[in-house]
Parts: sequence; C-alpha cells; structure tokens
Amino acid sequence: MFWKKKQDGVQSVQEAQTAGVEKQDSAPKGLFAKLRDRLKATRESIAQKALNLFRLRGRIDDELLEELEEILISADVGVHTTTELIEELRERIRREKKRGSEDSKWLTDTLRSLMREMLEQGDRTLKTAPEGPSIYLIIGVNGVGKTTAIGKLAHRLKGEGRKILLTAADTFRAAAIDQLDIWSKRADVPIVLGKEGSDPSSVVFNAMEKAKIDPPDVIIIDTAGRLHTKSNLMQELSKMSRVIGREFEGAPHEILLVLDASTGQNALSQARQFLQSCGVTGLILTKLDGTARGGVVLAVHKELNLPVKFIGVGESIEDLEPFDPDAFTKALFQVEGEQDEDEDEK
Repeated sequence: MFWKKKQDGVQSVQEAQTAGVEKQDSAPKGLFAKLRDRLKATRESIAQKALNLFRLRGRIDDELLEELEEILISADVGVHTTTELIEELRERIRREKKRGSEDSKWLTDTLRSLMREMLEQGDRTLKTAPEGPSIYLIIGVNGVGKTTAIGKLAHRLKGEGRKILLTAADTFRAAAIDQLDIWSKRADVPIVLGKEGSDPSSVVFNAMEKAKIDPPDVIIIDTAGRLHTKSNLMQELSKMSRVIGREFEGAPHEILLVLDASTGQNALSQARQFLQSCGVTGLILTKLDGTARGGVVLAVHKELNLPVKFIGVGESIEDLEPFDPDAFTKALFQVEGEQDEDEDEK
C-alpha cells in the first residue's frame, strides 16, 4: 500500500475506456437547462403523459386521477408514494373546488408543487466535521457508477476550494483501484492505493495516517461493491467505520449510498437492504439522464426517509449536481411547447 499523487500528463483515451471512465462533453450549462435536457425521458413518462391524458379527458375527475396514478407508478414513483401524491391531489381539488375544471395548468402546477414539497423534506447538505477532515464512505453494488460518482464528487468539492484525499478501499477488484486512480488524475487530487486482495481496512488506516501528516479537508473512501446479500461486506464496512472513528472522533460523517436510477424499483430494493445494515445517511442517484424511470427519486426519498444529496445527469466530470428539488421538478414539468424558463440563468 502506498500514497500516490497526481502524475504529470493525461491518461490516454484507451486507458480511460479500459477503466470505464466516461468521456467529457461540452461546456457546463446552467442547472435548470442541464436538468431540462437530461430529464427528457422522465419528463415524457410523467409530465407529457399527464398533459396528454388531460387533453384526452378534458377535465379533472376521478377517472383522470386513476389514470394519472397509473402514469406515476409506471415511471417508478412507487405505489406508496404515488398513493400519497394522488390523495393529497384529491384534497387540493376538493379544497380549491377544481372537480370538473378544465384548468390543465393548475393540475400540473399542483402536482409539481406536491412533488417539490415531498422532496424538500430532510437535510440535503453534506455533513462536515467541526474540526479535522470530513470523511465520507461511499457504498453501493457493482455497476451503479460508484467509482465514477466519487471522481466527480472529488472534482466538485475541489472546485469549491477544498483539499481532497481519495482512498481506494475496494481492493477486491483491480479494475476498481485502477479506475479510481484515473479519476484522481482527472480531478487532480491525491489518492491512497492498496494492492488487489489486501485488507480494505488497512488501506483506510493508511489514509488516516496520511491525513495526519498532510491534513485534507475531505477524505472520500471507495468501498467494495459486491452484492448487498453478502454479510461479510457489511462486516467490512463496519470494520472500516471503526478504524476511521478511532483516528477521527465522530467520523465517518456521511455514509452515502450510490444507486442507479435507471434500474427503477430495483434501486429501491437495494437501498432497503443497505439501510438495514450500514447506517446510510444519504443517497447519490446516478444515470438520471436517458432513463424514463426518474420517478424513483421520489420513491427512494419518501419511502426510505433518506435525502437525495447528489444526482448524476451526464457523462462529463461536471455532471454530478447537488440535488435541488425546485430545479428538478421545474425541469420535470417543462413539457413540450412551454416557454423556456431558463432565461434568468443566461
């Protein structure tokens, strides 16, 4: 095991592709514009379908609400969350005397407002240490984009002026170590590496020792991504937490679970099992761009009572965004034909 700093030069395209690192794309956009573009598939599966339904039905009634319920469930909002949204919508209709109304804008605006209120519950800010480094354990099964999310998070936090240290504690796969090493170069941050097959907790311990010598503001730790059904994985995560806590009181400050939004309700199932064993404090939802299953954001937030802290909306290193319920729901409901709402960001 050793400490490794950024090397001169940029890795080749072949290296990046071999490690599964995603290609960068064009210059960054405003948050709303980015979400509007990247959430197109989910917007079509919820907002556009809701508007089409209203055009077909022509007025707000029980039949429309029943079909709207089916639309939400098919977009992976989840049965429990959908039921709560529809019941609250019924109450608003009763209270504001909208039964039989032909006001489609009121319907979509009210549904958007209900979703925003639901998503605003909980603390979405990253917890920080009162003194010493803030330490974040990142967990999740293989294939959800965990290592990529770590690289993008490191880039974002460094851009905010923080000194970052990455730790490659997923020692069960050489590819995971290599991929995080490449991301450390792209984000221009140091990394603590271990050899494949070595004890993950010993890599974490080395990172803690490194942090005492050259203190960072933030330590981000990649962990093994084997299936959540294996109890030894949970034991390893617990051991790493003890090692961290012995060196820095109160750490780790966050245990962030990475979920692939494109898997819909399967992501919710994964989260439930991790939550039972790992003390998860927040979520990172990846691959929201291109999926029609973005309703899972509502499902995991509501049914697990866990805040979504970051979302992945593209392939660029800039495409991990702090979750903003207002921007998210506005982008979700800007259906075809509406005026661009991003003028204030230009």
